[in-house]
Amino acid sequence: MSTGTPHQKTSLELPGPVVGTGWLAAHLGDPRLVLVDASSTLNRTDEAIPGALLLDLDGPFADPSAELPHTMPPAGRLTAAARALGISRTSSVVAYDGKGVFASARVWWMLRAAGFDRVAVLDGGLPAWAAEGRPVGAHADPPAEPGDVELVPQEGFFVGADDVAGALAEPGAVVLDARSAGRFAGTEPEPRPGLRPGHMPGAVSLPYTELLGADGRLLPPPELRERIAAAAPEGRRVVTSCGSGLTACVLALGAHLAGRTEVSVYDGSWAEWGRPGPRPVVGPR
Repeated sequence: MSTGTPHQKTSLELPGPVVGTGWLAAHLGDPRLVLVDASSTLNRTDEAIPGALLLDLDGPFADPSAELPHTMPPAGRLTAAARALGISRTSSVVAYDGKGVFASARVWWMLRAAGFDRVAVLDGGLPAWAAEGRPVGAHADPPAEPGDVELVPQEGFFVGADDVAGALAEPGAVVLDARSAGRFAGTEPEPRPGLRPGHMPGAVSLPYTELLGADGRLLPPPELRERIAAAAPEGRRVVTSCGSGLTACVLALGAHLAGRTEVSVYDGSWAEWGRPGPRPVVGPR
């Protein structure tokens, strides 16, 4: 990755994969920062943190040829979408969500999966920002000058259904399901029609909400380590899944903060596995 451009020699240093509201407030307006609102259509509002750009995970940041929602797009499309938001080789990206820590983790994972690691999630998202009385306004317009980032997919970040089937049969791997316990058991309806209720045989339930505190922020790393290890013992490879590949990235973020290094996200998640077909499902009793 480039160490700078002719007009910008240094990058804005992020404190880690998660930033707090105080850090963001101190750096708003820094030209090296690209702030994006990654809220899903269900959680998106007209209110935004000043300077935030809308990042559409169902639009430019998705594969239009895929049958599944917000699938990781090809490198060229992802690069073009990132450049349109002004993301350059030396940019630092912070993603937030209108629900808290939800779809923003997907942006963090996607960019890292494409070789760009100067990206972080705003802890607590817009609710935490607004609860502190910090300013909100309208979303910013995309910059007139595009960025120059070059995104190249890296192996192992996203996996497909066959890889997940292999992980389910592998003693050294654990598939974690970020959906609610009721959806995992098949006692709550799936939000997408036509999907079978239940879970993959051998998968372990770990609702993404269990990695969050009452204030909507991520738990401290020691608690994350404890909760991740309870579901996926240390030393085992972790594959995360959810309904459609969004909150699986929250589990991936939590596992990363917990020090786990072998982590993959099942991009298709239950939107793919749960469709009628040959993939085995453990349904409600």
